[in-house]
Amino acid sequence: MTARPTMLILSFSPIVGDARVLKQVARFTRTYDVTTLGYGDAPEGVTAHISMPREIRYNDLDGKLITLKRYRRAYWRLSAVRWSREKLKGRRFDVIVANDVEAVPVAVKMRPRHGVLADLHEYSPRLHDDNELWFQRITPWFNWVVRRYVTKARAWTTVSEGLAAEYERNFGFRAELVSNATPYHELAPAPVSSPLRLVHSGAGLTNRQLHLMAEAVAAADIDVTLDFYLTANHPAYLDELKALAATTDRVRILDPVPYADLVTTLNAYDVGVFLLPPLTFNYRHALPNKLFDFVQARLGIIVGPSPEMAGYVREYGLGDVATDFTAEALRETIERLTPEAVAEYKRNADRSAHQLAGELQVEKWERIVAGLVERRR
Repeated sequence: MTARPTMLILSFSPIVGDARVLKQVARFTRTYDVTTLGYGDAPEGVTAHISMPREIRYNDLDGKLITLKRYRRAYWRLSAVRWSREKLKGRRFDVIVANDVEAVPVAVKMRPRHGVLADLHEYSPRLHDDNELWFQRITPWFNWVVRRYVTKARAWTTVSEGLAAEYERNFGFRAELVSNATPYHELAPAPVSSPLRLVHSGAGLTNRQLHLMAEAVAAADIDVTLDFYLTANHPAYLDELKALAATTDRVRILDPVPYADLVTTLNAYDVGVFLLPPLTFNYRHALPNKLFDFVQARLGIIVGPSPEMAGYVREYGLGDVATDFTAEALRETIERLTPEAVAEYKRNADRSAHQLAGELQVEKWERIVAGLVERRR
């Protein structure tokens, strides 16, 4: 019996809660002996898992080294980098999939037989470009890491065309689009409710300005409600949203549901909504998994004029796009909803569900890795 090739999937994240990395695990465990390294428990199906303690941080940059622009030393002194290198010492893999910029140099240094696939979930050099101090100090460091190490991967993927274009413009490599599409769900559109039921699920982050969606629904001149399923990323902001919700009977702040149950939970609603003001470069070019969650839940969709999300909504007839990122523009868009229009949006989501399913995106990773193996042979 021929031994299966070996793969390391490296991610400085809790892998069992990282939807994108879990897709890599699910696909590659079918054909590789997969070892994972990340925070927390082992994902299902792997040959081995190296669990990094939560207190080992991947972003504990030494400010003095950054000030002195001693970027090499700053990177290799990151706690997660030192810890993972020690745990991986002496191991050899055929292929490594490294998730996000911080993990790629570790993978490149290990010299896997067939190379590294760098999966870049964000455009890291502009991750917090709404913070001027961060942009001045940390962006040059990220630029150095990408130029010095990420360019040495043998293949690259990322989550939206805008991010791919920026990496190519600044660093010369072309990352292929592997969107955060949700796996196919065998569901049917639920009947349109009265009042219309809107929903948003995701991270409770202050700079997402989620209150704008709540304000738009509260002020809308049609019969509509909005439920939020939010993780408590910024607890103080979540408290503010709960206080806002308490002023209207149209808005509720609910606890998040496990990702495995999310799409079936969303299926009971009518329209998924996401207004994301473009405060950062990554927000401007966002193509998030929640858009595809809404499709698999067979919902209509309302978004702001974020180019990548709006493109999908228009191309597939999934819903409507607000003219700008204000609560007023979103309110006007919500007021255009009718039961007939929502029913049509739901039918279009149902028709598009196979085409926009995650399985087709995941196969791109398989094709890319197979190409690496074949090229090296």
